[in-house]
Amino acid sequence: MSNLLRFQVVEEAFKKKAREVPTPSERPSEYFGKYVFNRQKMFKYLPAEVYNKMIDVMDNGARLDRSIADAVAEGMKKWAQEMGVTHYTHWFQPLTEGTAEKHDAFVEHDGKGGMMEAFSGKLLVQQEPDASSFPNGGIRNTFEARGYSAWDPTSPVFIIDDTLCIPTIFIAYTGEALDYKAPLLRSIRAVTKAAKEVCDYFYEDVKKVQVNLGWEQEYFLVDEGLYSARPDLLMTGRTLMGHESAKNQQMDDHYFGTIPDRVQAFMKDLEIQALELAIPCKTRHNEVAPNQFELAPIYEECNLAVDHNMLLMSLMKRVARNHGFRVLLHEKPFDGINGSGKHNNWSLTATQKKGSVLLHAPGKTPEENLRFVTFIVETLMAVYRHNGLLKASIVSATNAHRLGGNEAPPAIISSFLGKQLTELLDHIELSDKDELFNLKGKRGMEIDIPQIPDLIIDNTDRNRTSPFAFTGNRFEFRAPGSSANCASAMIALNSAMAEALIDFKARVDAKIAKGDNKVSAILDVLREDIKTCKPVRFDGNGYSEAWVVEARRRGLDVEKSCPKIIEHYLDESSIRMFEATKVMNRKELEARNEVKWETYVKTVQIEARVMGDLSMNHIIPVSTHYQSQLIKNVQGMKDVFPVERAERLSARNMKLIEEIAERTERIEQLVEELTDARRIANRIPAIHQRAIAYHDTVCPKMEAIRTEIDHLEMIVEDGLWSLPKYRELLFIR
Repeated sequence: MSNLLRFQVVEEAFKKKAREVPTPSERPSEYFGKYVFNRQKMFKYLPAEVYNKMIDVMDNGARLDRSIADAVAEGMKKWAQEMGVTHYTHWFQPLTEGTAEKHDAFVEHDGKGGMMEAFSGKLLVQQEPDASSFPNGGIRNTFEARGYSAWDPTSPVFIIDDTLCIPTIFIAYTGEALDYKAPLLRSIRAVTKAAKEVCDYFYEDVKKVQVNLGWEQEYFLVDEGLYSARPDLLMTGRTLMGHESAKNQQMDDHYFGTIPDRVQAFMKDLEIQALELAIPCKTRHNEVAPNQFELAPIYEECNLAVDHNMLLMSLMKRVARNHGFRVLLHEKPFDGINGSGKHNNWSLTATQKKGSVLLHAPGKTPEENLRFVTFIVETLMAVYRHNGLLKASIVSATNAHRLGGNEAPPAIISSFLGKQLTELLDHIELSDKDELFNLKGKRGMEIDIPQIPDLIIDNTDRNRTSPFAFTGNRFEFRAPGSSANCASAMIALNSAMAEALIDFKARVDAKIAKGDNKVSAILDVLREDIKTCKPVRFDGNGYSEAWVVEARRRGLDVEKSCPKIIEHYLDESSIRMFEATKVMNRKELEARNEVKWETYVKTVQIEARVMGDLSMNHIIPVSTHYQSQLIKNVQGMKDVFPVERAERLSARNMKLIEEIAERTERIEQLVEELTDARRIANRIPAIHQRAIAYHDTVCPKMEAIRTEIDHLEMIVEDGLWSLPKYRELLFIR
């Protein structure tokens, strides 16, 4: 791309005005949920008896009575038509990491040669998408296409444009889950039931337990014109080549800095539309890397939070294009700077008559602190027992590039607790007394500046290198990637926690049955578990090489190969846990692993093809064209200057000519080797072994090619280089 053409692309992206963002006259609280069939609208559009039954389903987990489906559908249709809606769709989350929808119109024959608007309870409750066309891991064959989507009434229906979107699960004709929502709902049911039974040790009136999730969505923005001029970004979501910019994030001046005007307009537009869909956006800011930003909501019930995150990612892409941007959700779109994650803040809340209690938060009495320690320790037990599985739940071909980088946790799952909690657990482990304990709450810190009020300091610091850190009243699972469906990590975590709580209760009950008092029985089991799960506790630097050695000694999973990490879903301990909690069976787990391995292969395969194409059709021609110009210059020198002086003056160009020749030769050879490696891997019939081959033989060739190309980028004339460079991609004008 010539300097002139590159300048024109940048200018065009800069001149493209962000669409004017309407400023609502109402406050956000007044238009929040405008396009959602929430409780307020249900109360208005549904008969009282139907409304009460729906609330019982949503709040108490009652089974949906299909007899009320027609009344609910009629109320939904009436509201939707008043909002200008003409179509409806079952909105579900197949194993593609995205969402799926098939739109149908509110029309039926009226029997008189005309049409009428219709939407029945049958159409609301279930539909029949093609189960063979979505990833299914061999559960369904091409000639076995039947599958069902079924309405999830706990997640509100919403409107996008002219379509009523109905959140649903997606299952095969034979009953296996083909999506993320079905096993997520099962895992939530398992952990909330187990948690309530443990809560009964501490409270007399716990009605239910809720799983909370607060995700933090990181993302990059790039100008649409520059994005379109990068085939690798367009096809893979990341730059497969590109030398780092002289200035990137080393000054830390982008982090929490002033948000650029164009980005602010995008964020404002996004937030308005998100709030109208009841996505409770709360926080926005610049992240560490240039062009990197973050959005975070108020915490919600886990299932709803997952739906909202999937909806937001789709919404971000639409809104960004209206502002001349493209959103990059790839975990590592640019080499040499931070990648993007999706931190999952997870906790449990018990609901009582007198209010709610965060089970991972310290209490005000010794008895409540025993409850707090119980849920902390059993969470650690879940993480320890299923250390490899939790890593498998977040790993992917894209997230593998991010883990272990600056600001991203390492690919070793450990938990940070902080000094106070660590000392408390150590004290309980070593004590032989059945004593309860008090915890220090938040404390004041006096600042030696009269005008500044005292600060309230949390009872724990934060560790940015910890994948699973305790942050005062919740755990922050920092390892999930920015493009991932949060449900993957939550399914594993919820299920593991359910198993830990069930096991804890069984052992406590056994001690009580033998005559121990309740407090003594709980403390005895806690001492056992504190000692057992100690290897997963780590408060130090997760980036150090010493930690890798220590983690291996402790028995934690230190594997770096994505295809091998995924194997943990098929560990006998994983299968036993998922089946015991009724979240997934062996067949579903085997199918999901097939999908994960196949997705890995296809992701790397596409990247390898794009890299080969760019290398042979862009990089080498541009480099040899510049080489030809240098050769003409050297020849011209000999025509103008005496031989010795011409050789001296041409020495630099001769060196460049030789380096270009050597590097382009190596690239051509490496591309041929890359193609051969793909061909050999593609002949491997077992998808698991094929994925391992892609990791072991294809990925290293791509890295080697990138090294050569990035060196060429620094020596080829800037005006000839065919791709926008990092210094252009990373700084919004």
